[in-house]
Amino acid sequence: MSSLHQPSDGRPVYLVDGVRTPFIKARGKPGPFTPVDLAIQAGRSLLLRQPLPKDAFDQVILGCVNVVASEMNPGRIAALRLGLAETIPAFTMQINCGSGMQSVDTAYRYIREGRQDLILAGGAEALSHAPLMLTPAATEWLAELGLARSMGDKLKHLAKFKPGYIKPVLSLQQGLTDPVVGLNMGQTAEVVANLFGITREQADDYAASSHLRLAKAQEEGWLDDEVVPLYAPDGKVYTFDDGVRPDSSAEKLAKLKPVFERPYGKVTAGNSSQITDGASWLILASEEAVEKYGLTPKAVIKDSEWSGLEPEIMGLGPAVSAGRLAQRNKMTLDDIELLELNEAFAAQVLGCLAAWEDTDFCRAVFDSEPLGRFNRDRLNIDGGAISLGHPVGTSGNRIVLHLMNALHRQGLKRGIATQCIGGGQAGAMLIETV
Repeated sequence: MSSLHQPSDGRPVYLVDGVRTPFIKARGKPGPFTPVDLAIQAGRSLLLRQPLPKDAFDQVILGCVNVVASEMNPGRIAALRLGLAETIPAFTMQINCGSGMQSVDTAYRYIREGRQDLILAGGAEALSHAPLMLTPAATEWLAELGLARSMGDKLKHLAKFKPGYIKPVLSLQQGLTDPVVGLNMGQTAEVVANLFGITREQADDYAASSHLRLAKAQEEGWLDDEVVPLYAPDGKVYTFDDGVRPDSSAEKLAKLKPVFERPYGKVTAGNSSQITDGASWLILASEEAVEKYGLTPKAVIKDSEWSGLEPEIMGLGPAVSAGRLAQRNKMTLDDIELLELNEAFAAQVLGCLAAWEDTDFCRAVFDSEPLGRFNRDRLNIDGGAISLGHPVGTSGNRIVLHLMNALHRQGLKRGIATQCIGGGQAGAMLIETV
């Protein structure tokens, strides 16, 4: 795990503005938008309301995990399709679930160190477009067929065909399985639940509250400045996160069977994050860029933290990163006015909160007594990935964006956005409103 280094005294880095698309639930087939399509529609709306010269940006950084084959380096493609100057470098980041936050953090460090002044940082993911792959046996059969010289050899090889060769492997399923410990992400959530005694009833209750909070935010219009419409090629318009279930309840969720550890597991489809498509962008600026272009910042990034831990308990990563971030900045949990903790799984979120109250965990990780109990009224106040979805390369960007907006709406000053990362990592970012 990383050391408690002191925050840098570099230049201030401002969050100027940001938007995201609605998160569209995957429904068994490729959705209407590729990652770049999503990035373009979000970016166009953002740049229209922050009219900057097309050569104003020093860099474009985009998080994306499941890159579509026809869109290699989607960050660069998105920058060009947005009409930004060809001279602006653009690249794509991949650190699993942390990709969208890593794009912000990388931009933050470029600006803080004085190397650049204005950066467009985002995340885009279309999980519905995750490719289907052939099995290794089918791939080998096809390769040998291609190497056959004569028609007779080809016919002999064709006779070796097995019906199972046409059954594809879902790449998304493989991508959500840790290759080091052999556990999928849901199983790691089960491990966390068992470590801290999280019950099925607690997980379902938390999941229901996520849906109810998002439904309330949509009804009240609290997301109107954050979420911009998506226009599909067939004319359909998407205006809101469509995975939300306003009638959700713990009683209804209790009827679902465990997915990963039957029959007694705590993790179900109902208390897990949803597979979705979506994109998000943030504009980061130095003080010089703010003055030069007449920008109005909404927040300043104060610090960030990245941590590593055992892959089989990857869901506890936010407890590590956010806890270290608070310690380094001499904050207690009560000083965190709002916390955006990405809801990969309800059991995992609750496990992180329990870890902060656990003596053994806090002594091992923070060399301190328990950090205490965090007030859930200040956690994911407008719902999270369980209700709106988790497009992997986007979520880290979204939680920073939403934290900024939620702090402003509540008239609050300081908050932390944090998330677990498949493979046993986590990121956290501390921001303050301007």
